[in-house]
Amino acid sequence: MGVAGAGGLLRPDTVNGADKNVLVITNDSTVFLSDRFVSAYDMFGGRCTEVKNLYDRLSEIVNTSFGIISGRFGFIPANYVVMKYDFVPSCKADYEKLQAEKDFVGSIRLLVQPFDKIIVCVPKDMFEMIMPVLPTERVIAVTNEKFKDDCLARGWSYYPRVGARVGKENADAIVEEIKKLV
Repeated sequence: MGVAGAGGLLRPDTVNGADKNVLVITNDSTVFLSDRFVSAYDMFGGRCTEVKNLYDRLSEIVNTSFGIISGRFGFIPANYVVMKYDFVPSCKADYEKLQAEKDFVGSIRLLVQPFDKIIVCVPKDMFEMIMPVLPTERVIAVTNEKFKDDCLARGWSYYPRVGARVGKENADAIVEEIKKLV
């Protein structure tokens, strides 16, 4: 499964012969788990923890890749080796600055195409920036309720953001939804 169970972004590991590919997208956290060079998957705790747990569960049933929107590197595979850094975007102005410097939205636009499902767990202002480049009918959005109607109109699954990120009930429902793909 790549570095530290993080899965490659465009080369997901084959799980039990599954022929479906899922991409999980989240953003970084201010909780750094290491002062050393480690995979992005191993670097972030805090708000990334629930999303990592969801990724781990999905990796047991389907080919799953994990991408992180990083304040230093833009959109990267979770198995990329990173180091601790200072700029962790936390508001719309920060996301716009990151977009201007790293074009994470453009990277996502290019990389989501081969995936059967894309699960997006990011803050509402970041979601608003990403939403226009996501494909119709292949997205599972865990986001602010203000996007519920937009998500449903695009044929996406919508789950309200709960607690730190995903919430146990949402995670369970997403796992069941993905099991139907296989």
